[in-house]
Amino acid sequence: MIFSALCKENVFAERLGNHYIVFDKTYLFNSFVICVANTRKNEISTINKIRFDPTNPREDDIDIRDIAHALSMMTRANGHFTEFYSVARHSVNCALEATARGYSKRVALFCLLHDSAESYIGDMTRPLKMHFPLFSEYEKKLQKVIFSKYATLDIDDDEKEKVKSVDDSLLYHEFLCYHGDKLFDFTPEIHIDVKDNSKNISETEREFLCMYEALKIK
Repeated sequence: MIFSALCKENVFAERLGNHYIVFDKTYLFNSFVICVANTRKNEISTINKIRFDPTNPREDDIDIRDIAHALSMMTRANGHFTEFYSVARHSVNCALEATARGYSKRVALFCLLHDSAESYIGDMTRPLKMHFPLFSEYEKKLQKVIFSKYATLDIDDDEKEKVKSVDDSLLYHEFLCYHGDKLFDFTPEIHIDVKDNSKNISETEREFLCMYEALKIK
């Protein structure tokens, strides 16, 4: 703790909002020192004015509206597509694809929320992410908290495999459509039209929220 050097025999610290006040017992009634320990340096401010610590996520600080808004503003493929294609559009399409395959509402919800952590910490390209295991740990921790609040942590192996299958399929067909690259040596099944990217940012945000309301299990 940063106050360890200060908090000696006659000194104690109390937290007040985003600051700490350090009191000297010897002069408790006539003097005190305000030490600036602004915890906001570890936080981001979301679109709904929530102070969020991505290294220590709490369910109370997570808001589906923040997730929908941020993901609708973020681009897939780190921007290397021929047109803007958001993470929210990818997420909605994953849920639509899961539904088109006849998967359960639970799986469709998992597909909708599977990239939600990116709304708070962004993303890192795969070749780089493998060199930063700590980032992946924070990402998994955050995703777990989001699933706990808006879905469930009770996900079986079959459901996980279905989510991965849908995600990989969308990845392949998105790159084929908006980049021209074939990422795999086979063509995954697809039941929706990923070429339909006509909705603007606000429309995609609303669609994400409406789909969540239709699929939510809590």
